[in-house]
Amino acid sequence: MPNVIDLIDTAAARSSASAWASPKNRLFAQLSRVFVAHELGVPVEDLRRASRGVADICEARQAAMYLAHVVFGMSFTAVGREFGRDRSTVAHACEQVEWRREDVSFDALLTRLEWQLRAATQMTRTDAPRQEGSAHGG
Repeated sequence: MPNVIDLIDTAAARSSASAWASPKNRLFAQLSRVFVAHELGVPVEDLRRASRGVADICEARQAAMYLAHVVFGMSFTAVGREFGRDRSTVAHACEQVEWRREDVSFDALLTRLEWQLRAATQMTRTDAPRQEGSAHGG
């Protein structure tokens, strides 16, 4: 069975969308935002806003941009596009997050988020729980 990423690649290949509007990159960025927002207790919509925001929002956005780059291999340009930022801002965010990883608790948080994001995108249809009484004998 194909994983989530394979399904997105297939859909993207069939669509007429340009490379600038990659459905896969959009998904990766959104997953990063949602996971970070949930873990840090900030509104997910604040991570895409044009304004910098308060320190906790800025730090959460930096972490989400970092994860999109590190976990999903998105370029700084692609991450910037999905977060409404310039590539140099993404590079700066990744540098700041690397410095913050010296804090053991922050490093543990990012390690957990990296693992969760990788696991979420590797799940296949066969990994999904079956419903009771389904046609497949669940």
